[in-house]
Amino acid sequence: MKALPSHFPLPATLRIAHARCGVNFYGNIRRYSRLNGTQASSKNSFANTLLLPKTNFPLWADPAQRELPYRQRTTQELYEWQWENRNPAQTFVLHDGPPYANGSLHCGHALNKILKDIINRFHVLHGHRVHYMPGWDCHGLPIENKALQELQGDARTVPATTIRSAAREVAQREMKKQRDEFQEFGIMADWSPDGCYRTLDHSYEIRQLKVLQQMVEQGLITRHHRPVYWSPSSISALAEAELTYVDDHRSQAVHVAFPIQSCSPALQKMLPAHSSIPSLMIWTTTPWTIPSNMAIAVNPEIDYSVVTCQDGKSFVVAASRAEDLMNAGVFGESPVFIPQTITGAGLLGTSYKSPFGSDPYPVLPAKHVTADSGTGLVHTAPAHGPEDYAAWKSTKQKGEILCPVDNEGKFTDDVGSEWTRLIGKEVLGDGNIEVIRILKEQGLLVKKETIRHRYPYDWKTKKPVIFRATSQWFTNLDKIKTKALEALKDVKFYPEAARGRLEAFIRERSEWCISRQRTWGVPIPALHDSVTDETLLTPESLEHIIGVLSEKGVNHWWDGPVEEFIPPSERANGRSWRKGTDTIDVWFDSGSSWSLIRDLGLRDGVYADVCLEGSDQHRGWFQSLLLTAVSCTKNDKPRAPYGTLITHGFVLDAKGKKMSKSLGNVISPTTIIHGGKDKKKEPAYGADVLRLWAATVEYGKDVSLSQAVLAQAAETLRKVRNSARFILGNTGSSEMNDLPALEHQKLGLLERYVLCQLYVLEKGALEAYSTYNFQKVVHSVSTFTNNVLSSFYFDIMKDTLYAESPNGTNRQVAMCVLLEILHVLSSVVAPILPHLAEEIHAHLYQSDRESVFRPGWRFVPDIYHDVQAIHDMQRVLSVREIVLDSLERIRQKKLLRSALEARVDITIKGDGLISGIFQREKGDLASLFVVSDVTVGGTVDSEHPWSSSDREIIIGTECINVRVRPSNGSKCPRCWKWTANAAQLTHSDMERLCGRCQDVVQSISQ
Repeated sequence: MKALPSHFPLPATLRIAHARCGVNFYGNIRRYSRLNGTQASSKNSFANTLLLPKTNFPLWADPAQRELPYRQRTTQELYEWQWENRNPAQTFVLHDGPPYANGSLHCGHALNKILKDIINRFHVLHGHRVHYMPGWDCHGLPIENKALQELQGDARTVPATTIRSAAREVAQREMKKQRDEFQEFGIMADWSPDGCYRTLDHSYEIRQLKVLQQMVEQGLITRHHRPVYWSPSSISALAEAELTYVDDHRSQAVHVAFPIQSCSPALQKMLPAHSSIPSLMIWTTTPWTIPSNMAIAVNPEIDYSVVTCQDGKSFVVAASRAEDLMNAGVFGESPVFIPQTITGAGLLGTSYKSPFGSDPYPVLPAKHVTADSGTGLVHTAPAHGPEDYAAWKSTKQKGEILCPVDNEGKFTDDVGSEWTRLIGKEVLGDGNIEVIRILKEQGLLVKKETIRHRYPYDWKTKKPVIFRATSQWFTNLDKIKTKALEALKDVKFYPEAARGRLEAFIRERSEWCISRQRTWGVPIPALHDSVTDETLLTPESLEHIIGVLSEKGVNHWWDGPVEEFIPPSERANGRSWRKGTDTIDVWFDSGSSWSLIRDLGLRDGVYADVCLEGSDQHRGWFQSLLLTAVSCTKNDKPRAPYGTLITHGFVLDAKGKKMSKSLGNVISPTTIIHGGKDKKKEPAYGADVLRLWAATVEYGKDVSLSQAVLAQAAETLRKVRNSARFILGNTGSSEMNDLPALEHQKLGLLERYVLCQLYVLEKGALEAYSTYNFQKVVHSVSTFTNNVLSSFYFDIMKDTLYAESPNGTNRQVAMCVLLEILHVLSSVVAPILPHLAEEIHAHLYQSDRESVFRPGWRFVPDIYHDVQAIHDMQRVLSVREIVLDSLERIRQKKLLRSALEARVDITIKGDGLISGIFQREKGDLASLFVVSDVTVGGTVDSEHPWSSSDREIIIGTECINVRVRPSNGSKCPRCWKWTANAAQLTHSDMERLCGRCQDVVQSISQ
């Protein structure tokens, strides 16, 4: 037998059938339900002999209210049950990246948590014990700022302990609000305080400090005074991962002349006799850094030339840039170019005067200088740029670097007594304008223009940052990045393209600034010599300090006397110490969370099976988690803290725009669940529709969300629900225990075909869940319920279900198939639609309150892997398509009202495969075609009021002729089929019944 395809293409018949004979729960059983109308009161009515669907399973109600009875069962209770009852040796760990404990949840949170929950529930269904501990990131600037707002104070004047106490209250309040909202999504977890982790927990903070201690032991943590990203709006240093880039930032770009004080021998030799000494021309987009200028850098290998303007001023620029600068109007009209050139190496030894200093400054060599833009000479302020700092240090320049800029990004009095007009002005605002004004007054401003370019912003405050030299703590990543990249080789990525992105971010980083100038956070417990400012941060000092903080709490770092933190080895030397005030980067906070999983001792090896977060975490949590874990790995084989990384995109509106309150395009997950003020515009969909949306989108990319998208998800859910309702209505729980087991070899083609399609659904869903392709699961379920069930199998089986004897073989087989479908369907949709699955399970087992997840995944037996049934049915359905088309044409001519008024005559030329199938299945063809009778072969009576034109179809070597004509006999008043043995209208009701219905009614009456 051939291997089963992953998904059988459905014949055109099934694809078009929904439009022709689509089924809903009651709407298309008119030939039965009419007996419940006016005829129901007649003594001749057979309504009470029909087994019409009956269930209290609602088609649609207030979703949020309908889900509530099952919420606790499928979340908290289910998590506790599986943790207590499943085998610890089969533990699956999904490690939760902690969301920030600030503000209401948005649909990005919903997408993230729901995707995680789908994965967890799938593993519960497969008998695994799932460890999932929801977390929160609780430290950092936004919470501290909110605390200060509530205190109506300033960080410079309010005591640190007061700020920390208020910040803790803010974080706890925000966490409670977010926790309640997360629970409404139907997230399976232990939501009690013990079941969650928070980076403000005492145990977490101590564990984090021990991670820091291990990194100090490895020699990875050092302190330097150098330029770092500084956020004036946050008043803190930032790491690269805390930046976002704005592509159209506006800056004032200036060309500035720096007058040469003394020429190098090579430059002096090149200049014409009696010519004036030129100036060095630089171009910069940060004029505010010029007061910090300490050198001009040139590339030793670039050629430079001197350009003289009409006003007699001359400038040194890169020779290859001279023409572009002239075309830009920098030199004015008709400049004169000295034909000789000089290399950058020849300019070394030249000194110049800075606009804001009296001492001469040098020309330095630097490889980072290019002639691709600007002038080929770079104004160098070591306090305000890493490359400037590196060039300054590499040439062993002496003296402290100039940095007349404070924590708030304002000029200080270090700018010099001559320039008091700059003091207190913001370098990114009025201070920048004032510097340009001073340059103009001195005659040194050659040109000014406004440009738009890419510029770094603080990702929290959304305001621009600067480079500023400060003393900070750094992690040396050059020592561990090779190990980190090696560890990633064993990690699976979904999508695979995310691997390259994370690897690129790690390769590009050489260090990580881990210190922050904030109060609300975990302290960097360093001691500073009160006289020299020398720092003490060693494994031994940390061992002592962590011991103190473990006993008295991390707040004691701010409360306790410094003497308590001095390790015994340092107490006898008479030095005076003070406590450091820096706190640890929040990315270090959340990045230490792998140690929580490690210390739980759940398993050896990789700590987490899966981590799933947004694409922005490649530069955030995915990195910090990896880097801290690898830093603490002492063995030769580096190991990532996760086995699989899954990335999802951002949630955008229908037009692909980011959701924001200012644009008015925000859709809150709470509104999706409970509805908005105007329920017509914003209906209450419940959690399952929100979850279905999350499973339907191609989450590896940015995804869209709109009311139209939600309405579509609701319709998909309604159809699945309708299919479940149909089955529940036809399979009462009282009859379930009396049903025989299915014997596959005795089943007809229809049942074998449907069960094989069920097999395809279950195996396909199994594979899709295993590869995190939830979109494929939803598509498969939708296709199965719409095309295989609703518009095909249900429509065909209604006569059997409603009109057959309750204990008849055909009906019992149909019920067995339906129940198997419902069990599998419930299992397949349960990870995505847990409330619906629980509701189905509760109605199916009315006396059982256990969760649908307890029995586990419903596997379809391999015996239902019946490829031959698929192939045979596809041939039958090819003929069915012709029959349905012919019926529709006759109906349009008003020659019949119902398909049951017709019969179908089929003749087959050639005694091959098709003939055998139709002869074997001829007893079921009338049901398959939804007509009263089908004849295969034989002589066709030519005397009838009407008939369709003969239609032919060629399948292989056989020719099938199809003709539709009126049914013989009369209509049965019970099942509405037209049969030859039904009596005429003049006879009694009982005599007018078809033979099948007579037998059923008689058996019921007995």
